[in-house]
Amino acid sequence: MWGVAMCVAATAAIGTARLAAQDDDEADRVGAAVVVLNEMRDAPDNGIPQSIYDKAEAIAIFPSVKKAGFIVGGQWGRGIISVREPKTGRWSSPAFLTLTGGSFGAQIGGTEIDLILVIMNRRGVERLLANEVKLGGEVSAAAGPVGRAAEASTDLQLRAEILSYSRSRGLFAGATVNGSAIKEDLDANTRFYGRALSSEDIVFDRAGKAPASVTVLRTALDRPAR
Repeated sequence: MWGVAMCVAATAAIGTARLAAQDDDEADRVGAAVVVLNEMRDAPDNGIPQSIYDKAEAIAIFPSVKKAGFIVGGQWGRGIISVREPKTGRWSSPAFLTLTGGSFGAQIGGTEIDLILVIMNRRGVERLLANEVKLGGEVSAAAGPVGRAAEASTDLQLRAEILSYSRSRGLFAGATVNGSAIKEDLDANTRFYGRALSSEDIVFDRAGKAPASVTVLRTALDRPAR
């Protein structure tokens, strides 16, 4: 009996440790997103233009998206999304997302890419919060202008529901993300908030108390670019 009890206790301890490690994974994802957001907004002449950022309905951030290869194309990554409340301007707690498929094109080098999606209208937000959406199909997407180029935005960019920005090897560019699929990461939502929640539950403030790392994210989203 003693041996059985010890075995059960050890199994429980391992399970608890695994859950704690998974919680850390989501907190690390939020922390990495904050770093990417700060660096890509503050890049002189190459960052996300403040005029575009100020109009954003939501921001999705995917740190270290993995490219599948130059010839084959495609990518895989995990990220977060935060939605701005229209009346108060307050940013929501993050919901977790995954990104697969599509291709960034030959203009983006390297094997890892930091990606930010600036969602420009409410329809784009609603589509991105659906269980799965394909960029360029159910929702329009275009490479976003950087720096001073924002003043010369094309009609395509101005009409797009999502503007994409990427960074690889320290170089910045508007990424072509058409063909990529974005899906809710429901398991990550559950681990981070301690109960099963949809992305809509989270970004529309039905998640209840959020972990402390959310405060750091909101601070980064709120501040003006340097």
